[in-house]
Amino acid sequence: MNDKMATTGFWDGEECEYCGGPIVEKEVTVHRQVNGSYFLFENVPAGVCKECGTRYYAANILKRMEETIHGKQKAVREVLVPVFAV
Repeated sequence: MNDKMATTGFWDGEECEYCGGPIVEKEVTVHRQVNGSYFLFENVPAGVCKECGTRYYAANILKRMEETIHGKQKAVREVLVPVFAV
């Protein structure tokens, strides 16, 4: 998922639409549930607000995650996730 070339400097000078804080580039972990299946994306480039933590993703990153969910890319590894009822 590492697509640094497409996002380097992408968030420079941008402000959070919610709190007005500065947005910085980071690599984050993204969890998604689609049709009862769970997906975990590691090292995803994102813009993250330094004040409130809101995450922003470039369109090409979202497209790659969507394609991955629909089988365009093989998973690096699989993990067992425990499920608890409270």
